[in-house]
Amino acid sequence: MSTNQRSRPVNTPQVTAPAETMRAIVQDEYGEAGDVLRLEEIDRPTAADDEVLVRVHAAGVDRGVWHIMAGMPYPIRLAGYGFRTPKTRVRGREVAGRVEAVGKDVTTVRSGDEVYGIGEGSFAEYTTVRHDKVAPKPKNITFEQAAAAPVSALTALQAVRDAGKVRAGQHVLVIGASGGVGTFAVQIAKAFGAEVTGVCSTAKVDLVKSLGADHVVDYTREDITDSGLRYDVILDIGGHRSLTRLRRALGLHGTLVIIGSETGGRWLGGFDRSLRAPVLSLFVKQKLRPLANSENAADLVALTELIEAGKVTPAIDRTYPLSEAPAAVQHLVEGHARGKVVVTM
Repeated sequence: MSTNQRSRPVNTPQVTAPAETMRAIVQDEYGEAGDVLRLEEIDRPTAADDEVLVRVHAAGVDRGVWHIMAGMPYPIRLAGYGFRTPKTRVRGREVAGRVEAVGKDVTTVRSGDEVYGIGEGSFAEYTTVRHDKVAPKPKNITFEQAAAAPVSALTALQAVRDAGKVRAGQHVLVIGASGGVGTFAVQIAKAFGAEVTGVCSTAKVDLVKSLGADHVVDYTREDITDSGLRYDVILDIGGHRSLTRLRRALGLHGTLVIIGSETGGRWLGGFDRSLRAPVLSLFVKQKLRPLANSENAADLVALTELIEAGKVTPAIDRTYPLSEAPAAVQHLVEGHARGKVVVTM
């Protein structure tokens, strides 16, 4: 070949680096845990400009996980979670872990920090969390305990502090005191100086006492109105007692905060009381209000202060490995949990 002959360029195929993957619990249709949740290897998420990428150490199981998984009641599908199928495949919302990377707009935490917060998709080895829903993890608790707190403890804090406006010396009744939100509500109300009565089943009386409740009502043996006591604040987290019945246990100028209710209904699922309570409140001296909770980093910081001061300690019923997350959700739904259920990586 002549020395002045030019060589032709060689077309070499482009090689794309394989995406980093992770294990996660996913679903592609609505249904119950054992039918729709499965462990799968999927692509690892990346943090947007206002997000934090967290290497998950533990993930809490809150009641909202079931609602999103089952798509029940139906209005939850209209709230942005997907009409016919789940919009987000990976389940789980509460998370505790270590920051792997941060978006360019994040200044509150740094790579390597231990954090806890609320995102979408925490039943996985990695998840992303918005910067305004994550905060440094309390130093005196484990990742498992921290993962039990974000949704449930923030709900309890806002119910006690904001909706109930609990003050020292008040008498507070916590219905559903042994559940995820209830175990925090008992402790937070005590931290605010209230005299607290917890309502639970026989098997959970000892747990509620250990949380610091001054009195415990076993609902299988007595009704909340049997004693004739009237409470300044009632936090209704469990059951579906009528507003009339609840008002009989409430002081003349007392406050009822409706936090949760489960009837299994496909359309309202117990939300009907939350619609009726503010209307009825216009015609009576008692304040009857549903809780409109907010997921935010500022309240996570306030919660951290309570935890590090020893006033609040997350109560964990049991932990499950990631591969058994469907069983963890089922355990919660069946009402067996004494406190929180946590999935570990």
